[in-house]
Amino acid sequence: MSHLDELTGRLDAALAGADAALTAQFPGERGVRQPVHTVYVVADRFGPDTVSEWSQDALSVLALHGRTGMELAEALDLRPSLAAEVYDRVREKLEREPIEDLRIDFEDGYGVRPDADEDAAVTAAATALAASVADGTATPFHGIRIKSFEAPTRHRGLRTLDLFVGELTRRGGLTDRFVITLPKVTSVDQVTAMVTALETLEEVHGIAAGSLRFEVQVETPQSILGPDGTALVARMIAAGAGRITGLHYGTYDYSASLGVAAAYQAMDHPVADHAKDVMQVAAAGTGVFVSDGSTNVLPVGDRQAVHAAWRLHTRLVSRSLARGIYQGWDLHPAQLPSRYVATYAFFREGLDQAAARLRAYVHGGDSGFLDEPATATALAAFVLRGVDCGAVTVDELDKLAGIDQRRLAELAKRPVA
Repeated sequence: MSHLDELTGRLDAALAGADAALTAQFPGERGVRQPVHTVYVVADRFGPDTVSEWSQDALSVLALHGRTGMELAEALDLRPSLAAEVYDRVREKLEREPIEDLRIDFEDGYGVRPDADEDAAVTAAATALAASVADGTATPFHGIRIKSFEAPTRHRGLRTLDLFVGELTRRGGLTDRFVITLPKVTSVDQVTAMVTALETLEEVHGIAAGSLRFEVQVETPQSILGPDGTALVARMIAAGAGRITGLHYGTYDYSASLGVAAAYQAMDHPVADHAKDVMQVAAAGTGVFVSDGSTNVLPVGDRQAVHAAWRLHTRLVSRSLARGIYQGWDLHPAQLPSRYVATYAFFREGLDQAAARLRAYVHGGDSGFLDEPATATALAAFVLRGVDCGAVTVDELDKLAGIDQRRLAELAKRPVA
């Protein structure tokens, strides 16, 4: 045996534990679609027609205040050619799939009500969701937000979760696209408690072990920095035992917790950027998605007010996308046009260069870039996100890059159907 073989053997043995830990703790991306947004609907306002109503409302406000691509370009300070390129695509999206991810809200939006009232709302909402799953009208991703696991609301949160999951399961509406939002998390122990709760509910309701997943809403400083100086959000991911699907930033609760005055609470405030930077680093390589929060400046009122709110929303969404955060919250149907305009513009503007680089990487040639495998994966993931949300078509991709969707999925390290 050579000295190098002997040294390699010793190092393999010494690093075996670290190698195993890396594989277990950082398995890489899950290889599944990430929605571009999450829409929160107060529980007693959710029903069979919710999605179609949001579609109609969004289309109406677009028709009233953004009748053409040119008008939209002027309203949002977009390049006219880019606005024209995305306009019809956005209209089609609002007609076909206005909401990608919907969360039925039993927390802040719903508030504190008598138990009998919340129980009734749980049953009605679960019934409506199950019906939409059965008839194919459910949003691609959906779920509920329960009350937090802080002591005053813990029992009510668990009661709602138990009733909802039980009713949804009995009606055949529980799918792998269902997710639970756990808000206002203040300790790793609360994440561990959520895992225990889900394990119990799976057993009680006859659900396959490991099926129930949840996302952590980062709304408190305790989620970011613990009393020992460590980033607790990273430990929360590990404590989630593979059940955590996302980290969602809560713009206003988090900002308020740090003493930021209401007038300055926003997605682009420095305290928000710091929190999301920590979230991104903690989630990197784990397969856990990161979502930005929302803006509470709504596109309502006269034309000037709607355009101003659209411009703000478009800027904030574009800023998140450029920072590598591909999801956010929307709170009102009139925010859907600006959400999709910003998202589609982002993917359309980067499409030609990404496609050229992928073509050169796969087929050879000169794109002006020397791309390595990791960059090719990122390029493929970028384009695939555009395909997922409707900003890019498969035919365009084949024409521009000479790559079909199967090969694109392989490059992006997604499972191939």
